[in-house]
Amino acid sequence: MTVQGFCGPGFEDVRAEFERNFAERGEVGASVHVTVDGESVVDLWGGDAGGRPWTEETITHVWSCTKGATALCAHILASRGELDLDAPVTRYWPEFGRNGKEHTLVRHLLSHQAGLAAVKEPLPQDAMYDWALMTDVLARQEPFWEPGTAHGYHALTFGHLVGEVVRRVTGLSLAEFFEKEVSGPLGLDFWLTLPEDLEPLVAPTIPATPGATVSPLFVAATTRPQSMQALMLLNNGGYVVASNSREAHAAQYGAVGGMSNARGLAQMYRPLALGGSYNGVDLVSEEQIAVMSAVTSAGYDRMLLGPTRFSLGFLKANDRPAEEGDFMGLSEDAFGHSGMGGSIGFAAPAARMSFGYAMSRQGGGVGLNGRGQSLVDAVYRALGYRRAGGGWFR
Repeated sequence: MTVQGFCGPGFEDVRAEFERNFAERGEVGASVHVTVDGESVVDLWGGDAGGRPWTEETITHVWSCTKGATALCAHILASRGELDLDAPVTRYWPEFGRNGKEHTLVRHLLSHQAGLAAVKEPLPQDAMYDWALMTDVLARQEPFWEPGTAHGYHALTFGHLVGEVVRRVTGLSLAEFFEKEVSGPLGLDFWLTLPEDLEPLVAPTIPATPGATVSPLFVAATTRPQSMQALMLLNNGGYVVASNSREAHAAQYGAVGGMSNARGLAQMYRPLALGGSYNGVDLVSEEQIAVMSAVTSAGYDRMLLGPTRFSLGFLKANDRPAEEGDFMGLSEDAFGHSGMGGSIGFAAPAARMSFGYAMSRQGGGVGLNGRGQSLVDAVYRALGYRRAGGGWFR
């Protein structure tokens, strides 16, 4: 296996860790990309992409990294004054105000506080591909808790909730808005609905190997059949088990359906690491960057059954040990999102750095594992940061 691409001066340790992932940590196929001050300083790829070499153009399923793209769409509208994050959801989506959700705020959708972390009503096969069906179900559902009083990871419902608000404000589907305002202007390898002619570029997801660390979420889902965790994993219209299909790739699924690679992830976050703009593309204001980075919900997560920290739509550093698989050791200013099994994209504005890592073989848990964290750590070391506890500091 040969690693291809380039690694700029001072970032040689990133390449060393990337190669170590293949030699020692079970990597199959992956890419990593880093920008600093707007310039790409690391762009590496290698391994197998489903029986063919992983190339510069290979893309893969980045799972919940998609939430970062969806959240960005909402923040673009907020930065333009077209969406008030402190307004009730019913201002934009009147049908949502039923069964205890009348006072739910837009910010509750973004911060996983809406109480709709799973679907109670039995869903038919392929339900998650049907946008109207899913938004109707969520609009009439009673929440698991009073919105705003607790938080729990909305793993599979986040995209329909936030995306429907985007649709109501703009008149465009979430995928259309993302392409028009983000991926198109920035020239990203990032799709919320993958065109059929790009299907040959996809490296299929490989489930975590037996013996990988299992998240408490998966333990609860398999041992407590009536739990919220079981509903999330088992009542989703079959999406999780069919995620490698053409139908899944073509569907608009703003929680977990994004198709991208490390370059697409890092370059989506590049403007956010630079104050909101890059190369003439203005995504958000500098003031909005502060909103995107600020912690809004923290503590015990009712879905993940452990401590998590979120800003409005993005994950923040979490200092549990990396081997648990639900870890993200970042600097405190950083914000972004990991994807199930270990992919990640984020911006670190204080360092003017953005980062992306995408891979085909999943690890245990829904956060980072040793492969991704080793790359993140190498980048922070190259930038002169020091490790203290679970985070990175200058």
